[in-house]
Amino acid sequence: MTTIHFYNCGLMKNILERIWKRPEVEAGPPPARGVSAPVQSAQQEAPLPPPQARNNYLLIILDSCRYDALMAAAPRTLRRLGEIECRWSYASWTAPSHFNLLMGLLPHSSPQNVYASEYYKRDFLKYQERLGADQVEFKSLVPQLFLPTFLKRKLGYQTHAMVSLPVLNPATILNKDFDSFTLMPKHNDMMAMLERMTFSPDRPSFYLLNVGETHYPYALPDETEEQWPKIHGVHGVFKHLDDLVVGGKLKEEEEGPGRFFDQEKMDLLRARQVEAVRYLDGVFEQLFDKVPPNTYITVTADHGELFGEEGYFGHGPINHDKVYEVPFLEGKLR
Repeated sequence: MTTIHFYNCGLMKNILERIWKRPEVEAGPPPARGVSAPVQSAQQEAPLPPPQARNNYLLIILDSCRYDALMAAAPRTLRRLGEIECRWSYASWTAPSHFNLLMGLLPHSSPQNVYASEYYKRDFLKYQERLGADQVEFKSLVPQLFLPTFLKRKLGYQTHAMVSLPVLNPATILNKDFDSFTLMPKHNDMMAMLERMTFSPDRPSFYLLNVGETHYPYALPDETEEQWPKIHGVHGVFKHLDDLVVGGKLKEEEEGPGRFFDQEKMDLLRARQVEAVRYLDGVFEQLFDKVPPNTYITVTADHGELFGEEGYFGHGPINHDKVYEVPFLEGKLR
């Protein structure tokens, strides 16, 4: 029987050998919400190389934002970056999707009649334009296969992350080779991220922004929690995940009125996400005014969202086109 390999076997062997020899990373205590936490690593003491890129690079993730919800919002400011494409996320949930994004794998266009390896090669070449750097290829990220490490250790970037969702908090494995990694005080306040952003005149900056206004409950910063919609089994899901576990077994909840969602409520939630995008379009206007020249910006989503289609709501353990369908646009303003 013949086994077909879609990857360069010699390259993968080289990657694995170098990974096995990587230095140990020391983990610190989990930081609180609103606190910046730089990664603690033996590599941190190594001097950074002289800057090798011309552009600052912002990767902005509108968490859970559906492509059609963004299009329904008809954003004017965002369109200044370029054409809004419909692309596909590699994952249906926040944490694995962000890991892919930080590997440099942005949402894909699902091309036909193309080997995955060929698509990756072309996709990574786009980083030459994004970063204003020469000779950026997939192999440039070997062996770590992690974009912040490559940007900091090889191109001399300052690296920063500001995230809204606790599942991405600074104690997770995503916090590697970041100069700062902040879980924001509020899950739905992109404007507060802008207030924290600074750009060095000496080195290019990379920012990962995980924006929470488009994530359930699709709340704007000036809304009180009492104004948020409440969906049974969704609100505070991780906080209360073990509440029904008794003696190692799952206690079944009684079904009652309102136990499951109805389409009228789903339509209201979708309208809230559309309104969140309209609000964020105004925040992007202020962001575009703030960033210095030679700043390249990519705006996309980590995954989509289901609003009642075929009996689904939300994202995660769902196999449906709308949970993978995301908006994608990018460009440099000046």
